[in-house]
Amino acid sequence: MGKLIGTRRASSDHFEPDDDVDPKAQRALRGHLEQIDYAAYAANKKLLSGAVGAIEGDRVQKLATAAALARTRWVVAALAISESGAAPTREQVAGLTHLRTTYDELATAYDGLRRMVERGYIGYAPLAE
Repeated sequence: MGKLIGTRRASSDHFEPDDDVDPKAQRALRGHLEQIDYAAYAANKKLLSGAVGAIEGDRVQKLATAAALARTRWVVAALAISESGAAPTREQVAGLTHLRTTYDELATAYDGLRRMVERGYIGYAPLAE
């Protein structure tokens, strides 16, 4: 079973055996899937830690701020366009599309970075208090 994430469906990370397959075959399949998952983990850890290294809290905060600012600009522009009550022009819609896309990309990058830390692909050094 999957869950909806944004506009795409993510599949479950859990092994779901087929009732028609005998238990021995299920265990073998589970072992193969674990090997596949580990290969993906090892590749991600090697490549991401090499390219990004450990991420410091201030860099995460800057990315989160950039995403929040992009969302703010998008919503403020949409509110401004709607003030007149007239249908938005093609140019206004194109501008909103650009602002939304900017926000979506930054928010997706933030979520991706968070998952990288959560899954252990990269290290994290929290903000000093």
